[in-house]
Amino acid sequence: MHEKKKKAQSVAEESVLTPIYASREMTRRIPKHRMPEQSTAPETVYNLIHDELIMDGNSRQNLATFVTTWMEPQAKQLMAECFDKNMIDRDEYPQTAEIESRCVNMLANLWNSPDHETATGTSTVGSSEAAMLGGMAMKWNWRDKMKKAGKPIDKPNIVMGANTQVCWHKFCKYWDIEAREVTAEGDRFTLNAEEALKLVDENTIGVVVIMGSTMDGKYEPVQEVAEALDRYQEQTGLDIPIHVDGASGAFIAPFIQPDLEWDFRVPRVISINASGHKYGLVYPGVGWALWRDKQYLPEDLVFHVNYLGGDMIDFSINFSRPGSQVVAQYYNFLRLGRDGYQRVQQSCQDTALYLSGEIAKLGPFELITDGSDIPVFCWKLKDDMAETRNYTLYDMADKLRERGWLVPAYRMPPNRQDLVVQRVVVKEGFSHDMADMLLKDMSKALEWFRGQPHLIAKKQGGNFHH
Repeated sequence: MHEKKKKAQSVAEESVLTPIYASREMTRRIPKHRMPEQSTAPETVYNLIHDELIMDGNSRQNLATFVTTWMEPQAKQLMAECFDKNMIDRDEYPQTAEIESRCVNMLANLWNSPDHETATGTSTVGSSEAAMLGGMAMKWNWRDKMKKAGKPIDKPNIVMGANTQVCWHKFCKYWDIEAREVTAEGDRFTLNAEEALKLVDENTIGVVVIMGSTMDGKYEPVQEVAEALDRYQEQTGLDIPIHVDGASGAFIAPFIQPDLEWDFRVPRVISINASGHKYGLVYPGVGWALWRDKQYLPEDLVFHVNYLGGDMIDFSINFSRPGSQVVAQYYNFLRLGRDGYQRVQQSCQDTALYLSGEIAKLGPFELITDGSDIPVFCWKLKDDMAETRNYTLYDMADKLRERGWLVPAYRMPPNRQDLVVQRVVVKEGFSHDMADMLLKDMSKALEWFRGQPHLIAKKQGGNFHH
């Protein structure tokens, strides 16, 4: 026993007196596939993990991601204070639940819901979960309608563009729904009314229209699709709803394109999802799902949960999650207000328009979009310039990565996968000065390529999940 006490005292003295990088834990390999036998001083563990994470990219230079990479210190403090609050436990944390309800009502008002003071909606872990909730509600409503009509319910389909985010493909696979995709054609890389109408029938649970395609940053035409479906209903009697995937644009359009009708002002729009951790300006992960009113959220999807002594209503896919992101969303709503969000989003768009214009002037690049919808744009290499023959946009992406920039290069959707583009997402924290830094590094990369006439152009790049 005496020897154990001496050993423990020796270890304690070492943890106090030994410099961190000379401690035993720092001078030998740490286990990678099993838990270590002994505990380790917190300072040592922090430095071990901190140093390993240096290998990650700088999130502020990540122009591939839509996810928020900067928040004010007061918001960070509030989030830290709520890390231990379980969002699902509304009985124990009633004020956090109240804040969630306020956010839902604020968004319902922002998106012109006819019933925004008692809105039907919920927070989620991201817009992917929110999108799936919207899709599930459409399937359940369609199924109930078909049962009442005495028709089969074994072949539901959903119509969407081939440019949709991967969450919609997951939704179709998980819930056994046929995905009918509008493919890209020529210079059109998104869904339009004419092509969508060709794919709908009585088994269509709904049409997904995207406010801000991740492929090129363009809005899909919600109003046009709705009008086409109105005409289709007049001809066939089939009433097909629209779900708007507003993952990005639902936090952009209300502030910088307020006259654009895409939300609940369009009667055929029955549900909207959005990502609070994208242009909602919150760290990941929080999303939002809202319905026009209660009739579009089937009661069969609402659970009454007896949890820790209280009866709670829940209609999310996920269960336990921290309340910190919801509180951070509420912080932004109060801190920025409509005026603040307008200034932030307008600043992002101004930077996007400036940067896209300057990239077009560099010579070998041709813009496909310029950031006029959401502050996202992409470009391709010009077809007729000899200097582009010894490199591709994959090479450009690799060269920029040497300077810390993550500017993805990828193929466009089916039917235009011959076209490789490069894309920039401009968001809060990416300044005009940073745009100039990127332009300078792009110019240097072009000079380097010109000096490498025998370079073999790269035909494929790393995986890019938009």
